[in-house]
Amino acid sequence: MGRFRDALGGQGLSAIAEIKRRSPSAGELRPDADPAYLAAAFERAGAAAVSVLVDERFAGSIDDLRAARAAASLPLLAKGFFSELDELRELRRAGADAVLLLLRDLDDCQVAQLMTYARALGMDTLVEAHDGDELRRAVALRADPIGVNARDLSTFSINRKTQLDLVASAPRDRVIVAESGIGSRAQGAAAELAGASAVLVGSTLMRASDPAAKLAELVSRPLAKVCGLTREEDVEAAVDAGADLCGFILAAETPRRAPRVLPVAETALSVAVYVGERGAENADLVQLYERENGHRSRDALLYRGDEEVARVVDRAWQQDDPGHLDRADHAEGRVVLAGGLGPENVREAIERVRPWAVDASSSLETAPGVKDHERIRTFIAAVRG
Repeated sequence: MGRFRDALGGQGLSAIAEIKRRSPSAGELRPDADPAYLAAAFERAGAAAVSVLVDERFAGSIDDLRAARAAASLPLLAKGFFSELDELRELRRAGADAVLLLLRDLDDCQVAQLMTYARALGMDTLVEAHDGDELRRAVALRADPIGVNARDLSTFSINRKTQLDLVASAPRDRVIVAESGIGSRAQGAAAELAGASAVLVGSTLMRASDPAAKLAELVSRPLAKVCGLTREEDVEAAVDAGADLCGFILAAETPRRAPRVLPVAETALSVAVYVGERGAENADLVQLYERENGHRSRDALLYRGDEEVARVVDRAWQQDDPGHLDRADHAEGRVVLAGGLGPENVREAIERVRPWAVDASSSLETAPGVKDHERIRTFIAAVRG
């Protein structure tokens, strides 16, 4: 017992890779999906667990679970619409380590009974919530892990903001899984920064030409941040090249001051960069430096709302900093490595520090605030290794 939960509760962001041939909302996804082949491929690609749809509405069956179990050793989540104890016993015999329970379809007495029976069988339960009331029920039932689904199962619409707000409000002593709506590395990172230990990804993988490679991409680190953006065409070039974070400097003393936080595609996150005090610009994240002697401090903090989520290890203002990488290497928590990085040296810095994200600005320019699109592409290619 605990095998599934424990696999999701480690350092960094874990991923549950889902096998499903079709979806009621999206229709056919991968009609010829081979659960044995995919489960083994996902295990090699670094999945923490695999979810298998066993419901005929998704063109799945319990035989898919058996096939996945025969091919892979990582924990398996049986996903469907379960309400009977006999169903759980059959799923366990077929190789499930965990089972999905939908609060939308079950009352608290049913959930408690199913959780207790699953525990007796040696299985975990992923109790899924879609709104604040269901999340409160899951917490009261002592569910762990808890799934927070961005998809409204009545309309099939996706609301990532609601999902992230719910994830952020969940108790930090529970393993929280962000489900649905994860199509890019940055969207997974947004769930991570909100407090999710894992993401469950299905449709994105099933649509990919190489599902295992797509999974590896979604959970890979470091993230790539292009900062000092001042023009919409440069933002578009950065996102097209694969940037995960787009930084907009809003401090008065820099020639790279942006007019505002410019629009960023939903596959990336915006970062408002301030010195001294925060402004009112609407951005996904805020990077805040202290003001020292009229300029920014050496390092900064990254915030999601009012919560500190990472430390930015930078170089001193317009100075060499011989201890820069040593400081980053010894910093605790998530590290965003900034200062003097470019296409030529970022790979070496990544191998030395293993940061959560890397940040480049002036090295990608033809003039202050004007980006060289080829340099952006070369930088991000170097980040990806």
